[in-house]
Order: sequence, then structure tokens, then C-alpha cells
Amino acid sequence: MIVYSIAFVFYAVDLANRSGDAAVAGAARAGSARADETRLAAGASGASGGVATLTRTTAPVQQAPQPKRSRSLRIGFSLTVLGFAIHLAATILRGIGAGRVPWANMYEFALTATCAIVLIFLVVQFFVDLRFLGTLVTGMTVLFLGISKVNFYVEIVPLQPALDSYWLVIHILVAVLAVGFLTLSFGLSILQLLQTKREAAAEGEQGALRFLATLPSAVRLEDIAYRLAIIGFVFWTFTLIAGSIWAEAAWSRYWGWDVKEVWTFVIWVLYAGFIHARATRGWRGTRSAWLNVIAYAAVIFNFTIVNVFFKGLHAYSGL
Repeated sequence: MIVYSIAFVFYAVDLANRSGDAAVAGAARAGSARADETRLAAGASGASGGVATLTRTTAPVQQAPQPKRSRSLRIGFSLTVLGFAIHLAATILRGIGAGRVPWANMYEFALTATCAIVLIFLVVQFFVDLRFLGTLVTGMTVLFLGISKVNFYVEIVPLQPALDSYWLVIHILVAVLAVGFLTLSFGLSILQLLQTKREAAAEGEQGALRFLATLPSAVRLEDIAYRLAIIGFVFWTFTLIAGSIWAEAAWSRYWGWDVKEVWTFVIWVLYAGFIHARATRGWRGTRSAWLNVIAYAAVIFNFTIVNVFFKGLHAYSGL
């Protein structure tokens, strides 16, 4: 948690640097625009000047400087890799201590799920640069680990009979992978909403959103969020299927309308709706982004409120 917290600070410094770079770039663009207007005015007033006037008006336009790669971003990412190594070691040691996979209660699931989120964040960088999500990923990881340590921690205990199955490995493994991809998709949708607001605002009204000028456009953010949501949705579908098969082996029925089963299905429906709405032209943009945010809120609600305050056959929080 300490390493992730330091990484969070460096990611935040990078965002602050991006705001400054965007301000410099905006000033340069404004200066270039004023220079263009001056040249055009000079060309109009001196139209009778012939070739000499045309030569002055076709001078090269100065380009706005591109923001440099931040040292803070590199340090934050390196610390994230270090934090993940320690995190992974802690998860493995918990499994060794328990003599089983470390996801039989809420504390162990939180430990594994946050590890999966950071792992997927690191792996995705090989395909698309999403290091600007570092503040979200490290911040959420520290928050979830802190809450889990304070409120969800339990000593190692033997598995309940219903959990003592290889389906525990399959069911929870695909669930944590789904949560990892859906978390990144959620973060991109949040940035998409902010980017849409910035793109619609005038140059002088952007304020604190100025750093978004150094990030991908709202359309690009939406596209990446959609692709990650599809991957997460596939894993969540396998979560639902594996859970049903496991329920038949444990309780002799595939579906019993238990509160946890219902909320798992609700999440599946919400993401199915998001993917379908995104594929429909009229639901692109902010409406589909909000649906993605609502669907992820249901994931968090399922893990926290449902696991702690609702009773049912899936009451395995260990609390």
C-alpha cells in the first residue's frame, strides 16, 4: 500500500505537469492564430502590392510544442511494477499459508482482485498506452486494500464444504479477471465524459480540465473502453456459467434466485445493455459512457453491500 501510494503521488504530479504543458501548447496555438490573422490582414491591405505581398503572407506557421514524456509518469509506472511484485508475493504467501487458492473470503478476494486489476493494467501497456490511468488504478487499489485490511481481514480458516471444489478456482479466477478489465473500462469512460465536456467548452473555460488536452480524444477513449468492456463481459459470462454449474454440484440446482446470483445476473444484463447500446449508433457518446459507469457501480455494490448486508447461500465473507 505504501508503494502504491507513492506511485499515486507521482501519477498525480504527471497530471499536473500535463495541465502546464497543455497551457503552453494552447498559448502557442493562440500565438500562431494571431500571427495568421496578422499575415492575412497584411495580405488584404496590400493586395495591390503584387508578388512581394504574397511572399510575406505565405510564411511558415509555427507549430505548438508537443508535451514531453513526464519523468513523474515513468517513476510512477516503475513504482507500480514494484508494488505489483510485492502485492503478488503477498497473495501467493496467503495461498501458501492457507494451503489453497487465496480467494475463499472477502479479504482474500479483494487481495486477489486488486492484484488482477494492477496486472491487467500493466499488461495492457504492451498494446495501448494507458498509463494516464495510473492515478485511478493505484488510488482504487490503495482504497480497496485499506478497506479490506481494516474491515474484511480474517484469519485463515478451513474451507466450507460448499467451497471445497475445483470450481472455486474457475469461478473466482474468471471473476477477478473480469473485474480487472471492467475497472479499466470504467476509468476510460470517466475520462471520456470529462473529455467530452472539455471538447465542448471554449478554450478559456476549460480550467482544471486542461490536462485532458494531452490525452486521447473522447471518441478514442470510448473505443478503448468498449473493447475492454467486451473482454470483461466475456469473462463475466464465464463467471455466471461456472457459478451455475458449481451451484448444481453443491446444491443440486443451477439457479435458485439467491441474492448473489441475482446481482451477478444484473451486472451481466447491464454490461450486455452497454455493449448493445454502444453498437447502436444512437447510444454512442455520453449515454453509453454513463451506462458503463452504472454497470461498474453495480459491480462494486455486489462486492461490498451485497456480500456484507445481504444473507444467502453465498454469504462467504468470513466476517
